[in-house]
Amino acid sequence: MSDDPPQGYYAASAGPARRRAALAGERQADICIVGGGYTGLSAALRAVEAGARVELVEAHTIGFGASGRNGGQIHTGLRKSQAQLEAWLGPVHARDLWTLAQDAKALVRARIETHRIACALKPGLVIAAHDLAATRALASDTEHLAKAYGYSEIRMMDASETSERLGTSVYSGGQFDGGGGHLHPLLFARGLGDAAEAAGAVLWENSPALSIETARDRVNVCCATGNIRADRVVLACDASSAAIAPELSPFVAHVESFVTATCPLPLDLAQRVIPSDVAVADTRHVLDYYRKSIDGRLLFAGREAYFRMPSDVAGLVRPRMLHVFPCLRDVPTQYAWSGTVGITVTRMPHFGRLSERVLFAHGYSGQGVALATLGGEVLAEAMLGRSERFEVLARVPPRAFPGGRLLRKPLVAAALFAFKIADAL
Repeated sequence: MSDDPPQGYYAASAGPARRRAALAGERQADICIVGGGYTGLSAALRAVEAGARVELVEAHTIGFGASGRNGGQIHTGLRKSQAQLEAWLGPVHARDLWTLAQDAKALVRARIETHRIACALKPGLVIAAHDLAATRALASDTEHLAKAYGYSEIRMMDASETSERLGTSVYSGGQFDGGGGHLHPLLFARGLGDAAEAAGAVLWENSPALSIETARDRVNVCCATGNIRADRVVLACDASSAAIAPELSPFVAHVESFVTATCPLPLDLAQRVIPSDVAVADTRHVLDYYRKSIDGRLLFAGREAYFRMPSDVAGLVRPRMLHVFPCLRDVPTQYAWSGTVGITVTRMPHFGRLSERVLFAHGYSGQGVALATLGGEVLAEAMLGRSERFEVLARVPPRAFPGGRLLRKPLVAAALFAFKIADAL
């Protein structure tokens, strides 16, 4: 598996990608976007639809990073529950965030339909409770969403129904969300890129941005192979944001997440493993999340790393998979890969301004399929003079990771390791 492409099964199943040239020389744009993942591509598409001249630079290829490697899950809401957001930010701000999260799911589906993006979109998501306390918390969340927000697509399942829908008996209950879903993440990213390009955006690959220089009336994006002079800039690099804007480094941390794909399951096992064909995420801090691919494989993700990359990703993840599905002990793992997740202290995305001409967003903390797609759209809106939705996200107060430049990474790793220990108790 050492020869796997960086996006593992996703790249192997997506087929050859469209190749784009590297930036060369000087360019002019109304808006320059740094980053070719969901945030940047969505921002490019929205801005060019509004008539802006848009140029996007990507250090590697479209969807190379987390947007092409993630679990492909479409979640409802944000990483904090609505009750937590109400207690922290107040009911009005919490409701505004809920509205945006609902908009995010609708936007993903609308983009797929409008631009005919073939990315294996499927409905349904289950949050599986790993113990009785988690079951009670999910039940409380389900009741609150129904009563306070009128969200009727979510309901609780007991242990028996959860086992029936997922094909495993390891959970004490689950929350079924008909408004959630899953898709092929790399094909979705490529589809957004193709749509933006067809609408008039210019996309440059293998063009890493080195710095952003703000002048009185322009911003200069300095790349390894050229420069773009723009009226405004969107920094859409997620976990890599601090490499270009060091002032963001206290607000974003990196976690490596690991994903595997089995060989196609034999028919009898394919009928037993997730027979409902939903995506699944459990309630642990260091969670398992999984689903079936369109060609009948189990895509299973679990475990995390904070310092060193393991030499055997499949060997790291496989015990978690067999704990959930012991029936797969004779099914080989064919692909294994990793991706860097940008997380924040609050687990809420961090939106803001580096200056009046430079906006940024990062830290989707594992829920970027929908939230990053929406994030790009609201960044573009703000660049075009309509900042209402951007301000809802930018008003969420960020918190810096402790420790300063030298100790920040060890302290974050220690805290995340503590969560892993708590999961095992």
